[in-house]
Formats: sequence, structure tokens, C-alpha cells
Amino acid sequence: MKYIKRDIEEKIKSLSCEYSCILITGPRQVGKTTVLKHLADENREYVTLDDLEERKLAKNDPALFMQMHSLPIFIDEVQYAPELFSYIKIAADNGAEPGDFWLSGSQAFRLMELAQESLAGRIAVLHMSSLSQHEIYGNGQSTEFSVTIDNLKKRKKTNAPADINEIYNRIWKGSLPGIASGKYTDRDVFYNSYLQTYIERDVSELLDKVDKIVFSDFIRAAACRIGQVLNVHDIALDVGVSDETAKRWLSVLERSDIIFYLRPYSNNLLKRTIKAPKLYFFDTGLVAYLTRYSTPEILANGALNGAILENYVVSEIRKSYHNIAKDCLIWYYRDKDSREIDMVTESDGELHPLEIKRSVNPPAGLTNAFAVLDKGSVPRGKGALICMRPELSAIDSDNFIVPVWMI
Repeated sequence: MKYIKRDIEEKIKSLSCEYSCILITGPRQVGKTTVLKHLADENREYVTLDDLEERKLAKNDPALFMQMHSLPIFIDEVQYAPELFSYIKIAADNGAEPGDFWLSGSQAFRLMELAQESLAGRIAVLHMSSLSQHEIYGNGQSTEFSVTIDNLKKRKKTNAPADINEIYNRIWKGSLPGIASGKYTDRDVFYNSYLQTYIERDVSELLDKVDKIVFSDFIRAAACRIGQVLNVHDIALDVGVSDETAKRWLSVLERSDIIFYLRPYSNNLLKRTIKAPKLYFFDTGLVAYLTRYSTPEILANGALNGAILENYVVSEIRKSYHNIAKDCLIWYYRDKDSREIDMVTESDGELHPLEIKRSVNPPAGLTNAFAVLDKGSVPRGKGALICMRPELSAIDSDNFIVPVWMI
């Protein structure tokens, strides 16, 4: 099994020179423990709260736990003992050295709440995603995706070209290190195990007496609706639960980083926009498994081919920001007149509209919808069609054509 260098490594190292505590959150099995162990030197003690004895001590007597272990320390799965945060705060206030505490855990929302309550101003929080296509297939240092000619030209040099067949192979395989590194070769067994572990451990902790079979069906029903405006009632109807139960279960999926949302873009001058978010999964390989696509070729020609490509693009752009610890300002646009833009990003005081298409030669007229943003209060900058075109191109001076492999 090969170690895959992560784009977030430099940010972890630099922040460890400034903050006494670093917290890495993210979904299960995205490599949080692996990257921190890789970066740690021999002086750093490692403790995992998957160890039930260590967890018991950390919960019941956190002061003794802190005395029993030496600094610097890496505490893994820290969400199992929130009692530790107050004692880490005391250590930080009493002069803990930069980088003394490395923490990781897989319940991002809960950990963020704990960090903000107990360690505000003393902790750097980083979100680790699954592997980006740059990390798996590319080279050199990546940057956040932006619609500038300099950024796009740089991405030509650091990302690996891919045709439509290769892109769907990447989508189908997914981006979890267990598969990408070659540690596991049977994709179906891997994702089945991933789901069972997630439901048995994370879901059972967050939901009392949940029916695990129905919850598994619920995840599958959500996966069938990627890239769509969220309709809670339809998902609830599919699995025979109430709308309130479906809302609660979606909240669990979001809190544990299985899904995420794009919120609709609006401002006080754009009054006809719809209010519901669009639903996406953090990993397209998991979606392909849940929706029963047995090969990349079948997926590329199936009913979900456009939606899963959109999910892949949105997720990859999101990762490019997380990997360098930058805020990810991404929305979509849809109004009551059915005008729609797949993605809208904001940077340097400008909006950048993005349209995602499976075509090699998407019609230039697709960018006409971008003009709706001119009615808002934030100026519109460069836009792009992200598609299967093999090379970077342009429609005009305001709109680029960007290959999917370059995101």
C-alpha cells in the first residue's frame, strides 16, 4: 500500500507552529489518522479513543488521562470524550507549546461546537475531505479552484488529463484512500463494510434505537437524488418514514459528513430565487455503490450520469478549498422562472458562474443564463463551462471552457 501525499499537509505543519491545538475533522476513512501519523515525529504520543479503556479513562477522569500521557500528543477519535476539551483549554492557557495537541474525529459538527465552546482562539480547525483527483492522479502543489487564466494554466501542469471514460472510472472508484491506495481491491466489499461500520458506530450513537435496515435504505434513497433540489417528503415516501424522521436522518448524514448541501444564492435584489438547497454526497464511489452501478461504463451511460458528474465536480472544487484551509463560498442559482446556474462561487468581491455538462462540445448559449446575476448587488466576474472538452479553451473573453480533469 502506497502513502498518498495530501495537499493539506503543509497547512497542518504551518498551523502547528502557531496553535497549541490542531483539530482535524472529516468523514470516516478519509485518512485523518494516516496523515497525522505520517507527519508526527517519534516524540509525539499516539492515543486512540477507539481503545475502550482509554475512552473510559478520558470520559470518567479526564484530569488523570492528561496526567497519564505526555506532550506532544495525538488523540484520535476525540469525539468519544468531549470531557477532554476543558482540560486541553487549561493546558493551552497554562502555556502549552505550539503543536502540543493534535486531535482528530469524524463527527465534524459536534467537534466544531466543542472547539468553539471550549477552545475559541486557541485551536485551528481543519476539515479533511476524501482524496482529490489532484492528490490521486496529479503532481505538485494544488491551489483552490478559481476562474482566472493564471489559475487554470497552473492546473494544466499539476492535474492529470483524462478523457470521458477515465473520468467516469474515477467517479465510480471513488476517492477514499482505502481503494485509491490499493490497500483494498474489492470495491463492493469495501463500500459494504464502510456503510455497515458507519451505521453501527456513528448512526447508532447519534440516533437512539434506529432501524438499521430502514436507515440503509434511506441513504440509498438520498443517493438517487444527488444534484437535485432537496425534497424531504419524496425521500421519506420512498422508505416509509415521516417527514420529520427524514429531516432528522438527513441531519445525521450531514453532521457525519456523508452528505453536504449547496445553498441557493440570493441577495436583496434577487427576490425570486427558490429557498431549498441541493443535495450532494462527499464521495461519488459511495453513490455509485448505493445506486447499484456495477461498472464505470454502465454508470457513464446510465440515468445518473449527469447528476453524478455534477456531484463529482462540486465535490472536487469544494476539496480544493478545504485542502488549503480556505473558506468555500459556493452556491447554486435557481429562480421561480426556471433560470438556473449549476454553481456560483465568490472570490475577491466577484461572482463566478459555472455550468457543468457531460458534453465534449456544450453549446455556448449555456452561458446566457449567467446574465441573471447582473441584477444582484455583487458584480459578475469570469464564468466557465466545465465539461468533457480535452483542453482548456474559451467561449469569449468572459467565459472559459474548462475540462473536468482540471478542476
